[in-house]
Amino acid sequence: MNICVVVPQKDIYSETFIRAHIERLAGEVTSLYGTDLHMVTADGRALLKPPGFLERVRRSFLYRLFGVRFDEHCLWQRAFQRYLTDNGIDAVLAEFGPTGVRLMESCKKADVALVVHFHGFDAYRKKTIEDYGAKYQSMFQTADAVIAVSRHMVERLVGLGAARERVHHVPCGMNEKMFYGGDPAKAGPVFLTIGRFVDKKAPHLLLPAFRKVLLQAPEARLIMVGDGLLWDSSVALAKALKIENSVTFAGVKSHQEVAHLMREVRAYVQHFITPSSGDSEGTPVAVMEAGGSGLPVIATRHAGIPDVVDDGITGFLVDEYDIDTMAERMTRIAREPALAARMGQAARERVLSQFTLDKTIKDLDEVIRQAVQKRKGTTA
Repeated sequence: MNICVVVPQKDIYSETFIRAHIERLAGEVTSLYGTDLHMVTADGRALLKPPGFLERVRRSFLYRLFGVRFDEHCLWQRAFQRYLTDNGIDAVLAEFGPTGVRLMESCKKADVALVVHFHGFDAYRKKTIEDYGAKYQSMFQTADAVIAVSRHMVERLVGLGAARERVHHVPCGMNEKMFYGGDPAKAGPVFLTIGRFVDKKAPHLLLPAFRKVLLQAPEARLIMVGDGLLWDSSVALAKALKIENSVTFAGVKSHQEVAHLMREVRAYVQHFITPSSGDSEGTPVAVMEAGGSGLPVIATRHAGIPDVVDDGITGFLVDEYDIDTMAERMTRIAREPALAARMGQAARERVLSQFTLDKTIKDLDEVIRQAVQKRKGTTA
């Protein structure tokens, strides 16, 4: 089976799950990056080459003489359709909903199965739904399968118009060979959070919660990994709260460095929220990686997180914006290493049984395989 994975941008550090799709899906996998006229192959070759000098002259002449304009988007669609046909592609995996919208007509004309993988913002952010909501209706009819990374997202996509039988719940999964070996009982009261400094990950709400922890457990520490628009304001807030000596802003770390950090801390913590934009998580991979490492997770009841975190068993869940309860749960973990160890062990068992990368890739493989079989059976 030949699969083409189409990604809007290449090498986004937080999108490790997309790299896993490209590297681990069964069959022959090729990848394309970018959108429409700017789409390139993995080695940087443009799918649609810009017109040369003579072609530009010809187009200018036709426009002046007959008023004919060339539809660049139509030309790109034809180029993508040719790419699918020339490379014998059986299925396209479109990463993110808007990508599926852009590819649906070419896939239909090439008679190639289209599987659209939603991840978070594409199902929830208000502006995205305003821009693509009507187009999603057509895409849901065209796509052979739609992937949602959480049960919450399944219901969201059905609410947006997708047929329930075409929506498949397949979380992204974690690499159990990389994330292991956490020992909360031996680690000091150090909390780790990972992710872009953006509204939905709410670093500005985690910091005041951690300040309350320090009042009860002054030896506690917080490591914040990542960068983003709220970086500077978060650093400033830590200073204003007079907790800067207890907080480490570690910047961006590699996947391997993150795995090492998870072996050195007591627990993972993050205060996810749904901001006014409507943007939301899918099922955060970092939460799975923390559980797989053997760490308890303290997070909010947000999107797909309750799929992974069993409140009171593998960690703690609190309501969005509930800083006081988050601080209380963090304080318990800071003071009770044995509790952290029990929860961490339960978290690892849960993640290994349901959320390993091997399992979720196999599930995704099966959805794609069935989509190809269904399309070939329909056209046979």
